[in-house]
Amino acid sequence: MTIQLPDIPARADVLAARPTLWTNPAYRPGAVEDPALPVRAAQVLEAQQNWERFAPLLEICFPELKASGGRIRSELIELQGLSAALGYGGEEFGRQFIKADGDLPVAGSIKARGGVYEVFVFAEQLARKEGLLKQGDDIRRLAEDDARALFSRHTIAVGSTGNLGLSVGVAARALGFKATVHMSSDAKTWKVDRLTRLGVDVVKHQADYTTAVENARLAAEQDPSIYFVDDEQSQHLFFGYSAAALELKEQLRARGVQVDAEHPLFLYLPCGIGGAPGGVTFGAKTVFGDNVHCFFVEPVQSPCALVHMMSGSEELVSVYDVGLTNKTEADGMAVARMSAFVATVMRNMLAGVFTVSDEDLFRWLQLAHSILGLRLEPSATAAFAGPGFIVSHAEGRAFCKEMGLGENLANATHILWTTGGSFVPDDQFAAFLNKAGS
Repeated sequence: MTIQLPDIPARADVLAARPTLWTNPAYRPGAVEDPALPVRAAQVLEAQQNWERFAPLLEICFPELKASGGRIRSELIELQGLSAALGYGGEEFGRQFIKADGDLPVAGSIKARGGVYEVFVFAEQLARKEGLLKQGDDIRRLAEDDARALFSRHTIAVGSTGNLGLSVGVAARALGFKATVHMSSDAKTWKVDRLTRLGVDVVKHQADYTTAVENARLAAEQDPSIYFVDDEQSQHLFFGYSAAALELKEQLRARGVQVDAEHPLFLYLPCGIGGAPGGVTFGAKTVFGDNVHCFFVEPVQSPCALVHMMSGSEELVSVYDVGLTNKTEADGMAVARMSAFVATVMRNMLAGVFTVSDEDLFRWLQLAHSILGLRLEPSATAAFAGPGFIVSHAEGRAFCKEMGLGENLANATHILWTTGGSFVPDDQFAAFLNKAGS
């Protein structure tokens, strides 16, 4: 179908695939408490409690988590010299931090928060259903041989452009499940190879992400032994991500960072189908209320959340519907159509969406490596444009004025969420740096 986007300032930039900022006219205070939502704020705390319960089992399954007591956490890193290199050195840019999910253990990306969580939730539910795990039993029971024998009779399937497939595959194999990952045509070869080495069955499709997900869903519907991790609709994924907001709250408090009406918080979240940034946004709104403003960021050719939410359509809008190609080097963000579930939850909760070019992704990747020593994928640098759009772009300034934030920008805190990179092979990362320098 062909969609006519509304005649607003961002429209021309979106259609011409130029970096731009769209702010959400439906954004309103208190949206997280809307009783019409399909999710509840209390579920964020429930997810955190689940993570704490799983910690002893995670520590057994993944020895690299021993130092953290079985907790999957990432550092909060102040930008320091990177701030000036990005053009954010003025006092009007407040304080800026990177939430380094690109270094998360187990899966090397933000998807560790969602994929690992859903696999472990399913394993616990299956073990209880089969009578293997009883009330009061130690969760580490799920690492024993009879549990692995049970899990080996089941397959966990997922459709992915790469990082979600990695997290689900790693978690499934650690517990003894079979695993199948349906990969889109733009999935990187090194991610396919890593999964294959783990014993994961990788099915490659000569089509985009949406087709990979549809094929994974169809296969699961035809075989009751297959559990499908549904990136388009899963609340388990969503709430696995949401608990990151409680982690961030602790880290900001430890840094002496205040968050209130006079000290606003901005989060910039790379977006593919929307599950990870949507979950983090819901968690952040639950934790920080109306003092946090969350923005998704997408490639100029793959802004699925932007075109859908900007359109105002009840039916999902694809980037193809507005003449964009969905071609980008940011493989995890090469998604043509956002999650309908996430779109519903974000309707009044998301402050806006901005877009970035592939050229800038590589430039920022090189800067982050040379100044802070960070190892990122191109998609993981997308959030770096956030402070500039808020402070310097006409639409960002208008947003701050409307929200009553203009006088408090110097007191603001900006969180640039980096989402993947630490598992990138050396030769692939060298190729990223070469491309940045060419």
